[in-house]
Amino acid sequence: MHNNKPKLAFIGLGVMGFPMAGHLANAGYSVTVFNRTQEKAVRWTQEYVGKYAATPADAAAGCDMVFLCVGNDDDVTEVTLGEQGVLSTMQANTILVDHTTASADIARVLSNHCQKKGVQFMDAPVSGGQAGAENGKLTVMLGGAASAFESVKEVIACYSQSARLLGPAGSGQLAKMMNQICIAGIVQGLAEALQFGTNAGMDCAAVIDVISKGAAQSWQMENRAKTMIEGEYNFGFAVDWMRKDLNIALNEARRNGSTLPLTALVDQFYADVQKAGNGRYDTSSLLTRFSGH
Repeated sequence: MHNNKPKLAFIGLGVMGFPMAGHLANAGYSVTVFNRTQEKAVRWTQEYVGKYAATPADAAAGCDMVFLCVGNDDDVTEVTLGEQGVLSTMQANTILVDHTTASADIARVLSNHCQKKGVQFMDAPVSGGQAGAENGKLTVMLGGAASAFESVKEVIACYSQSARLLGPAGSGQLAKMMNQICIAGIVQGLAEALQFGTNAGMDCAAVIDVISKGAAQSWQMENRAKTMIEGEYNFGFAVDWMRKDLNIALNEARRNGSTLPLTALVDQFYADVQKAGNGRYDTSSLLTRFSGH
């Protein structure tokens, strides 16, 4: 029935991968999933039409495109280059797309490994968080060849509102680093403003309502200011993950000669949030450093 559609594998069913793979199944693609804890893969097949495999290699066998969304560089290495990694079964002229937020280094390394096998590689980190994944409204930043991008564009559209090729392998990861650098500074500014307003006895919600119509407007202000005022911090993208991402950016900055004083400072503020036992709070929780809850 869907013979003309590429066969897909999706490796990693975390808060992002689970719904992303679901969107592909709902779009009528044949999807085979793999997850380290198999219960989650079983649960996925109960919710969506598709099958699960015992190893990444089994999931990727016979597939035209393989998608990854795992934790970090080590996880990426394990599910691609490991003994049971996807590259052990991927054929020439297939495409490997990595949605993990990882280093630009691992993207370049993988790209070279893929090249030797005649596989096309794309690093494709996403922005938009858990809600973006569930609503199919992610932003995807890609690095790789234009020909590979043309092939995967339609598939990625199942869970994204925008996807853009930004340069060779590694470019997607570098773009994601820029994204996180921007977020870190903006959230800290918002946290400081709310602390200042509270101490000054202002009605912060009313102030935000007014200034969000002007030059101070940002996605963070629109989506997080009210919840920050209410002390709610359960919106998906955890501080622990943000610190991982900022660490990647700070390491890359050392290599390319950039100075990121603000990012380094905010990373330390996130360390304070972790020390207070709130590493699972979302990134807007910088405000808790001032209020102590």
